[in-house]
Amino acid sequence: MKFISTRGFEKKYSASEAIVLGIAPDGGLFVPESVPVLTSDEIDEMTNMPFEKISARVLSKFLDDFTESELLSYTSQAYHEDKWGENPLPLVQLNAYNDREYILELWHGPTAAFKDVALQLLPHLMTAAVRKTGEDKKICILTATSGDTGKAALEGFKDLPGTEIIVFYPSDGVSEAQKMQMITTTGDNTHVIAVNGCFDDAQTGVKNIFGDESFKEELAAKGIRLSSANSINWGRLVPQIAYYVYSYVELLRQEKIAKGEPINIVVPTGNFGNILAAWYAKQMGIPVHRLICASNRNKVLCDFFSSGKYDRNREFFKTTSPSMDILISSNLERLLFEITGKDPEKVRTWMKELSENGVYTVDPKTLKSLQMIFVGGFADETGVSKTILDVYDRTDNVIDTHTAVGFNIYNRYHQRSGDETKTVFVSTASPFKFSPAVMDAIRGAGYSTGRSTETIIRELSEESGLPIPEGIKDISKKPVLHKDQIEKDQMKKKVEEILIG
Repeated sequence: MKFISTRGFEKKYSASEAIVLGIAPDGGLFVPESVPVLTSDEIDEMTNMPFEKISARVLSKFLDDFTESELLSYTSQAYHEDKWGENPLPLVQLNAYNDREYILELWHGPTAAFKDVALQLLPHLMTAAVRKTGEDKKICILTATSGDTGKAALEGFKDLPGTEIIVFYPSDGVSEAQKMQMITTTGDNTHVIAVNGCFDDAQTGVKNIFGDESFKEELAAKGIRLSSANSINWGRLVPQIAYYVYSYVELLRQEKIAKGEPINIVVPTGNFGNILAAWYAKQMGIPVHRLICASNRNKVLCDFFSSGKYDRNREFFKTTSPSMDILISSNLERLLFEITGKDPEKVRTWMKELSENGVYTVDPKTLKSLQMIFVGGFADETGVSKTILDVYDRTDNVIDTHTAVGFNIYNRYHQRSGDETKTVFVSTASPFKFSPAVMDAIRGAGYSTGRSTETIIRELSEESGLPIPEGIKDISKKPVLHKDQIEKDQMKKKVEEILIG
């Protein structure tokens, strides 16, 4: 299978080349020429497989320059019990008396966020891809994070031979736990830098560096190649497709659905990679009725699915779900390319308008195609807080602020539509990563004020009965190793300083 650019670059690339490059030379994103379809027999076979085997099977459909046995060796290491526990991705029925609602817990990995699923695997894919392409340069992983990608990428790539990793995060746009996880990261090849601005500023800065051909040539002369750990990299996105296939297979295995019975999937959404992976799972043959795209007050996606107009020219809000505080959802470009029948001219036009004017509007046919599968909605912080308490009271499950956005939007969708389809809620982070907001929701507004993060985490554990994740336990006692803070226009200079000196 070959990979092509969403913006029509003439060359086609192997899976390994797409993973090493991260982004296409014309600034587009790599997508497969066609989407492979799982047969009915393959889905039946998967009901007898653990997650790591399902993941390897799904990956092998896209990454055909890797063997399935090779991929299984990588997934077995990435999702080992030592890192994830006995059941890496629990699919849990929320309430014994309600067979409609299930939660897919994606946060049992080393950094307590769903990004671990892909970023524990990506280093294996990246190093193998480097070998397969004959690349002899040092790989620098350059990424922007709204909170969770950064630590997950750092944990995956730290001390990996032949790599450096540079993570930029918004200085005042992540939770205290997310920040402490990043700035206490060890590893001789890790670099964490705060950027004065929002996530979109950091992401735009990273994209500009990738698009700077003269700078890339300068790095190449020094034996360095840039790549990405953001979901703009296909190697980051494809492992996420696997867990949507797994969630459907798991419902079959638990006899919660009949074969062929469609499901809904609810995804808290910022950069659009996670919900896009669910869309690709649908294209592979997983029966999906609705994909529910849940936004916080930065509701650019909610408005887009309603009107067809994508407009980032709006007030930016810092919310209690900071990983979704995003106004430029990069992976939407992939969906637009696919939904228009792989029309690079349309995509180029829309992305140019977004870059120059901050807004574009898709045609009515494209909007109708989107609305046939996607439902958009948004929740403010008050709604999120009420939802955390409601889910806790109703099911005894404590959810984080991002997962709560999904529940909030789904509850209103269900009331409005009467849709009784079995539904999987994607739980993207441990509640301990956002413990002040979670405890404020459970105990009352302002409860966390004046309490240390460590105290709140301990109290949340006592309240919920959940153990504190190892990646968060005693985090405030770890030494701060990364203290750099820069303006957004200094990002290229900082990369140059780290890599060239």
